[in-house]
Amino acid sequence: MHFRGGAHLERVGPRCHPGRVTSEFVVHRPHAALRGLVADAVGYRQHGLAPGTHRGLPSPTLTLVVPLDGPLDVAAHPDPAQAPGRYDALLGGLHTTPALIRHPGRQTGIQFSLTPLGARGLLGVPAGELAAVDVEVADVLGPLGTELVERVRAAGTWDERFAAAEDVLRRAARPADPAPEVAEAWRLTLAGGGRLRVGDVARRVGWSERHLTARFRAETGLAPKEAARVVRFDRARRALAARPRPDLAGLAASAGYADQAHLTREWRAFTGLSPLRWLAAEFGFVQDHPAASGAGSAA
Repeated sequence: MHFRGGAHLERVGPRCHPGRVTSEFVVHRPHAALRGLVADAVGYRQHGLAPGTHRGLPSPTLTLVVPLDGPLDVAAHPDPAQAPGRYDALLGGLHTTPALIRHPGRQTGIQFSLTPLGARGLLGVPAGELAAVDVEVADVLGPLGTELVERVRAAGTWDERFAAAEDVLRRAARPADPAPEVAEAWRLTLAGGGRLRVGDVARRVGWSERHLTARFRAETGLAPKEAARVVRFDRARRALAARPRPDLAGLAASAGYADQAHLTREWRAFTGLSPLRWLAAEFGFVQDHPAASGAGSAA
């Protein structure tokens, strides 16, 4: 639903699950000035969960999360060499293994999904420099990052939170201007749902596979083949989360996997669980709402 005269919000919830969980999701359409930089944004509130761990799954976007009920507690990062940490606001790059986030039974915050090709313009560094790592937003945006967190937390409504965050992001934004060949390779990967072979993408942009891989990884943080796998998984994840009665064989075929066994292998690689075990463990978190881009490393 779009509200006239204000932020463009779709409110999903609050939803009460008797004796268990209250959930609210607010899907926000990013400001036009951030087109190409921000893919989407979501506000989330969940109470009554059992304390536990949430998986931050690979997706085709970077993740910027501002938690509203205490620091984000990351127990394990996509890069195992990075030590666990707590974050006032987290920025996570593209990755191919899950992050693990501890929660005390409640989660409230806002999440922006940032495009990898827009990262250079919005953050001042290419997404490749943030590959598989999680950092404090203020460590990248400096004083603007601190201002973003303070203003979002001081706001009283979802509309005000998104407006405050977008005001800061709009002031941070600069032209990104990635190499046209990299931009086209990324577009082809998304448009094809991750099905195109790297060689086909390279031929269409006029580069060798080796040169494309080096330039693509430097800009996005993933090699073209890794990006294709993540895009395919992200689409399958969304489809599975939206289906009340999962048909894994049908899902595998529609998403471009060779068969159900191939789907399951990829699912285990990206989540550490089989598709149905992941669905049982994770459904209901912000990243698993079908409207969300998929959250980046820690949301």
